[in-house]
Amino acid sequence: MDHIWTPWRMKYIQENHDKENCIFCSAATGEDDFENLVFFRGEHVFMILNRYPYTSGHVMCVPYVHESTLQGLSREIRVEMMDFTSKAVTVLQKVYTPEGFNVGLNLGKVAGAGVADHVHMHIVPRWMGDTNFMSAVGETRVLPESLDETYRRVKDTWEAVGKV
Repeated sequence: MDHIWTPWRMKYIQENHDKENCIFCSAATGEDDFENLVFFRGEHVFMILNRYPYTSGHVMCVPYVHESTLQGLSREIRVEMMDFTSKAVTVLQKVYTPEGFNVGLNLGKVAGAGVADHVHMHIVPRWMGDTNFMSAVGETRVLPESLDETYRRVKDTWEAVGKV
């Protein structure tokens, strides 16, 4: 079995253990959406860029409520999560024209959740060959644009697409 190491994520994982230090709760209550990478706020959930993206355009849909399970979320929250996840796919298709997407939840640390106590949906655009020797062997991600540029492009297109 091969192993792929992502040592740059350890700082991110170690800083997010509880509600008081939850990056999502901080972003939800923060006033500076650009600094927190929040590009849209809905009634029950908000959309945020991943600060340590796997690819350009890696976004997440996050409920405001600090909850670790899907079962703990109300139906209204789950519906809005799916609506905004669907819209995110549409927006990212327009911005990046990816060849596919990874969309999903990592529920629990053993399932790969970096922030296990606050459920969130990942939407990751993918291209053939987007995982190459730099990340697999060189332990380095190469992204073609800054988070500031990703934020601007995704936010502008989100607003242009309109309601879900």
